Amino acid sequence: MKMNRRTFMAAGGAVAAASVAPGAIAQMMEGGGGMGMGRGLGPLSQRYPDPLVQVIDPGFNRYRLALAKVERIASGMRWNEGPVYFGDARHLLWSDIPNNRIMKWDEETGRVSVYRKPSNNGNGNTRDRQGRLLTCEHDTRRVTRTEYDGRVSVVADKFEGKPLNSPNDIVCKSDGSIWFTDPPFGILGLYEGHPGKQELPTNIYRVDAKGGISVATGEINRPNGLCFSPDESKLYVIEAAASPRVIQVFDVTDGGTKLANKRKLITAEPDGTPDGMRCDIDGNLWVGWGMGREGLDGVAIFNPEGKLIGRINLPERCANLCFGGVERNRLFMAASTSIYALYVNTQGAPGG
Repeated sequence: MKMNRRTFMAAGGAVAAASVAPGAIAQMMEGGGGMGMGRGLGPLSQRYPDPLVQVIDPGFNRYRLALAKVERIASGMRWNEGPVYFGDARHLLWSDIPNNRIMKWDEETGRVSVYRKPSNNGNGNTRDRQGRLLTCEHDTRRVTRTEYDGRVSVVADKFEGKPLNSPNDIVCKSDGSIWFTDPPFGILGLYEGHPGKQELPTNIYRVDAKGGISVATGEINRPNGLCFSPDESKLYVIEAAASPRVIQVFDVTDGGTKLANKRKLITAEPDGTPDGMRCDIDGNLWVGWGMGREGLDGVAIFNPEGKLIGRINLPERCANLCFGGVERNRLFMAASTSIYALYVNTQGAPGG
């Protein structure tokens, strides 16, 4: 699909038109019981099919489960980011950045606990192809790996002798390489890190299987969320400095080591703020969305051509998400102060 400015504007308008009125969302949020941290846990709606899951285009019907609801599974955090699912342990980890901790939710018991504190204001998390936790740390301006024995080792903290800015989001490719974005958000103040001097451009970096670090591209101004297409031929990146924000797409070239042919795929206008995202096995983009205005908070789903096909409406901005569960068909959404989950009729692509 050839994208032009008119197509971008139409996509942004569709996002706004598809939003749910804030009052309607508030009414749906009244229900939910259970025990946990903060607000009541459980389904947000009392009805099947869940009215919070919206079909914008008929192409989304195949991914919506009529007997699945959006559930709040944890609450009481301050600003959630970077969810990652561990299928072998049946738990979810995510960052609560201002509280300087990584949280853990046990899928079998529903228990929420602190996995790591301090986390050095950890942000994005994922697993490498050996199953180890990778974390982008704002405060220490580095990417770390948690080894099998619990030791924390440094994957990257400098480039050409200069400190990184504040690594933000991270993915892994099937060749074992690690890709991460490096905007300056963690060095702009004390809430998510500490003030610091920016000494490098806001690059996207690649760390190869032997530990060598290189710039995959420097063409994105403040890159944020990123993910590969299922076949790893494309890399999607959210450009946070653009106004409005846009989702750019690159071709993965040079034997999977470089990025080329940058082009806009999706514009967030009007009033949208995409943050983190993941692909499903069919190449659809599931994008954390919100902050522009209340009715846009949640997840926006786009097909591979960049067309909005569905929405998951939440009472809070969704910063990031991941697929998990036994069949990798459960979407976990890290929203501002809570974690939400929804079973869907697809599976997450590997590597996120």
